[in-house]
Amino acid sequence: MTTILVVDDEPNIQELVRLYLEKDGLKVELAGSGEEALDKLKSSNPALVILDIMLPDMDGFEACRQIRKTNDIPVLMLTARKDDIDKILGLELGADDYLTKPFNPRELVARVRAVLRRYSSGQKAGKPIEVGNLRIDMARREVEIDGKPVKLRTKEFELLTALAQNFGIVLTRERLLEMIWDTDYYGETRTVDIHINHVRDKIEGANVAIETVRSVGYKLVRATLEADAGMSH
Repeated sequence: MTTILVVDDEPNIQELVRLYLEKDGLKVELAGSGEEALDKLKSSNPALVILDIMLPDMDGFEACRQIRKTNDIPVLMLTARKDDIDKILGLELGADDYLTKPFNPRELVARVRAVLRRYSSGQKAGKPIEVGNLRIDMARREVEIDGKPVKLRTKEFELLTALAQNFGIVLTRERLLEMIWDTDYYGETRTVDIHINHVRDKIEGANVAIETVRSVGYKLVRATLEADAGMSH
């Protein structure tokens, strides 16, 4: 049975989330602090972490940093603030999704299922994509440049794969949101930009580049001096 680790110091939130996730056939482990979450991550081997930002010891951002040092498990962050600062910071730290409190528990379950689907889709076998010195093995979820491994997080891998599968074709930010975050994702296109910048940093040295098509979206192209000069903006 798929296990979800719920990290929140509010018992009523813990029980609400547990009720809806278990009703959907998922097993739930609970943690009330960041330290407890890190311990349970090792002992319960969850498939996904639901992580509140406001915790009594370390905050959710630091907990996410600690998780990302050793684990690529999907993380869905909860924030009580409605502005974008928490959301953007969480995404930059490697969170896969976020939800603002108060939330509809049915939406939470739908987002958990969507993240799990995206994460597991890479398990399906497929012929590796090779573009220049970049190699993407979808079955193994591995990326190499000149035979050297490149560490990508879940959405970073899926973004790069989507661009490589559509080499030379412009994919709009909205289309990338649909492909990577599903059509029911309520985030803004800024989310795509953040992840694209992460991917660019990590594939530096490849002879391909992610080119920005201003006011439209992105495409993967052969690296040229012109493309390199225009990548970041």
